[in-house]
Amino acid sequence: MAGHNKWSQIKRKKGANDKKRSAIISKHLRAITAAVRSGGSDDPSGNLALKNAIAAAKSDTVPVDNINNAIKRAAGGADSGQDFKEVTYEGYGPGGTAIFIEALTDNVNRTVADVRAVFNKRGGSLGNSGSVAWQFEKKGVILLPDASEAAQEAAIEYGAEDLQVSEDGLEITTDPTELYAVQDGLASAGFTTENASLSRIPSNTVAVSSEDAGKLLRIVDALEELDDVQNVFTNAEWPDDLDLG
Repeated sequence: MAGHNKWSQIKRKKGANDKKRSAIISKHLRAITAAVRSGGSDDPSGNLALKNAIAAAKSDTVPVDNINNAIKRAAGGADSGQDFKEVTYEGYGPGGTAIFIEALTDNVNRTVADVRAVFNKRGGSLGNSGSVAWQFEKKGVILLPDASEAAQEAAIEYGAEDLQVSEDGLEITTDPTELYAVQDGLASAGFTTENASLSRIPSNTVAVSSEDAGKLLRIVDALEELDDVQNVFTNAEWPDDLDLG
């Protein structure tokens, strides 16, 4: 988990400096739309994908009105020309790192071409289906600003699988189906979570040099800038001196 913990810190620092708010909001609203349509319900209590999408949007401070409007439009059949499909891509980055990409698209040919172009331009390579997926496991991840012993005990009591303490607080790993049960349990115990979302955690990490880490970060940034890409995961063991500028 140490590598993932470091990446979580990097993501938060990048997010704090990210000025492309409209792009971030658009990605979340796309995920919400897809969740309503694929789940056949606009009620998050009976649609886990929608619940996940709403939670992720709120974690990135997407306005509640935007979230509610997206749910209403999707449930009402608005924008019916956009039927988003969930697709994943796998590839390799500098230093032998693995990259796993989650996307939502209404045009698979366009998306794969865009993803391949990023890899080709930035020094990576797009792999075949299954080439790196086996290295990542889907988990729930909760970020808690409070890393006290009481918070750790509560997390374990409510079903956490793993805990990591960092300068930013406590990172809690759960079974993906238990994410919200653990979060709700922590809330009932008086602990407020900063973020709760589904993630892909690498089973093993690969240490990369500062030079390769910089190249990999540029690949990740370019992939995340694509409209269709929702999430990018890597198994890199990021160096402490990584420049996020």
